[in-house]
Amino acid sequence: MENRFKFYNTLSRTVETVVPHEDGKIAMYTCGPTVYHFAHIGNLRSYMMEDVLEKALRYVGYDVKRVMNITDVGHLSSDADTGEDKMVKSAQKEHKTVMEIAKFYTDAFFDDCKKLNIKRPDVVEPATNCIPEFIHMVEVLLEKGYAYVAGGNVYFDTSKLENYYVFSTQTEDDMLVGVRDDVEEDTNKKNKNDFVLWFTKSKFEDQALKWDSPWGVGYPGWHIECSCIAMKYLGEYMDIHCGGVDNIFPHHTNEIAQSESYLGHKWCNYWFHVNHLNDKSGKMSKSKGNILTVSVLQEKGYDPMVYRLFCLQSHYRKPLEFSYDIMDNTAAAYKKLVKRIAGLKAEGEIEQEKFDEFKGKFLDAICNDLNTSMAITVLYDLLKADMNDATKLALVKDFDNVLSLNLTEAKNGAEKTVDAELESFVLAKIEERKEAKKAKDFAKADAIRDELMAKGIVIKDTREGVVWHLAEE
Repeated sequence: MENRFKFYNTLSRTVETVVPHEDGKIAMYTCGPTVYHFAHIGNLRSYMMEDVLEKALRYVGYDVKRVMNITDVGHLSSDADTGEDKMVKSAQKEHKTVMEIAKFYTDAFFDDCKKLNIKRPDVVEPATNCIPEFIHMVEVLLEKGYAYVAGGNVYFDTSKLENYYVFSTQTEDDMLVGVRDDVEEDTNKKNKNDFVLWFTKSKFEDQALKWDSPWGVGYPGWHIECSCIAMKYLGEYMDIHCGGVDNIFPHHTNEIAQSESYLGHKWCNYWFHVNHLNDKSGKMSKSKGNILTVSVLQEKGYDPMVYRLFCLQSHYRKPLEFSYDIMDNTAAAYKKLVKRIAGLKAEGEIEQEKFDEFKGKFLDAICNDLNTSMAITVLYDLLKADMNDATKLALVKDFDNVLSLNLTEAKNGAEKTVDAELESFVLAKIEERKEAKKAKDFAKADAIRDELMAKGIVIKDTREGVVWHLAEE
């Protein structure tokens, strides 16, 4: 196989051609969600771009095995192994058990992935399934002198490494700025960057999930699960590890530290990181409470494919700012694109030379650091090109194996029309809602909005008045 696929490797800080450890096969790992709340669209940008990466690798001919964890053992609210346990906090708030919370939000996560055409990884493994593997890794790290027991907990000793900061040339103090928080320092640690491999002395009240271990009843630190789950299903050598840029330090740094100390050799060659989605107030974050979900976008009338197109039009390594104005423009562009494709007739023979020419351009785009923006440009160019409809349709279907924008399946949505009776009904309801708002009967105004939404009508308040349109299916 010709190696032509390259992307920016965070570890080497250069764009590198992917050379897998086993010819023709890619072992790929994705850091999965912590299932204590709904995933917001910023989280899902990372999963979407990782999905495009996997599909692009398959498109160029690699056999990809992709593994993802589910963090259902509490994730600490601080990267310094302190603060609240998010799973327990959510369970208390919703009056459910931790495992009920985990199942509910795991299902919700994969529902959102399905809406966005994000392929389910080949292996999805909850952390709670791998407690024996975690304990074994901790035992080996203790035997090799890379870990120590203090205050009832087991810590990884970062001073034993020649280069702990593998992703950065920054100083220790610079890196710590990113993980400081307003909680007391863990005095059990020998070094401030040491991290917990296994807790027996919990800082939390009523820790729900605990297991027997050689060090007492406790639970794993949150870095160890990804290392063990990756090794369980991908072996000692991994090609690509994915995550958001906020995973780089300390999570991925700690994964490399413990994994390579455990194995005695290099673990993963390529690290793929997706930048943040921001809104005007900054990075979207569950802990800040400023989350926007796929369901909320749908309630506002946006087809999830519009959000996917919005993300694909930007490079994965650039921060992306979300706004409803941009979403409105993207929705209009998507509708026109799908309508144009729906008008193509599957007639005539495929013009192979032109097919190969445009497929080559698409390959150049996705193989060059996953340039999805250029790939979308190639899609528009082929629709304007001098070739028959059969060739254009074949290329659109081919490209959509990677883009996954439902480009040929969305004909019905592109052809929906509004009859006079429906328009009259909607205008009457808008007027009724206007009067309700004037009378400060906001409950009635909300009920009218919900009634219209149930009929597939989306209304939006603007400075120029109320506008409405049919919801995308």
